[in-house]
Amino acid sequence: MPAVSTNDLKNGMSLNLQEGLFSVVEFQHVKPGKGGAFVRTKLKNVRSGAVIERTYRADEKLDQALIDKREMQYLYPDGGAFVFMDNQDYEQLTADRASLGASVNFLKEGDTAVLQMYDGEIVGVDLPAAVELTVTETEPGVQGDRVSGARKPATLETGHTLQVPLFVNIGDRIKVDTRSGEYITRAGG
Repeated sequence: MPAVSTNDLKNGMSLNLQEGLFSVVEFQHVKPGKGGAFVRTKLKNVRSGAVIERTYRADEKLDQALIDKREMQYLYPDGGAFVFMDNQDYEQLTADRASLGASVNFLKEGDTAVLQMYDGEIVGVDLPAAVELTVTETEPGVQGDRVSGARKPATLETGHTLQVPLFVNIGDRIKVDTRSGEYITRAGG
């Protein structure tokens, strides 16, 4: 595993620490009047999402984790798992639901995602900022009900449920923010 100096840290860089796999959220080089320089960091656990703060001596060596980002197409569900195909070599990969996290709420067959791999394990999934999904279940909008900002639950083709405006109906395609899981707008048909 390559070692990296704390002087060379960059946002988004991945580190393999004793506590697990972390990515650098932010860092700051500090040179106090007395004593040696140090680096204050904010690190995010790649698997759990928990954020920790750590301070290191300047030029301290840390293990850099090289994350392999592979563009893959979601082919089909297989029991509780998801089958993907690598867009470069057409190799298939089966991933369990837990390793994909919340991204399963926004993946439909044929979609492309970037899987972040480390030591053969999926440690993250990059999706587009917004996806278009079809509403499969929701109560009909009540004619004349124009309460501003009123919402109702809707189930999408992926099985994910979210709050949508009253005018959204079954069969409508809507845009959903993949980071927050919230309704953005009705998509053009």
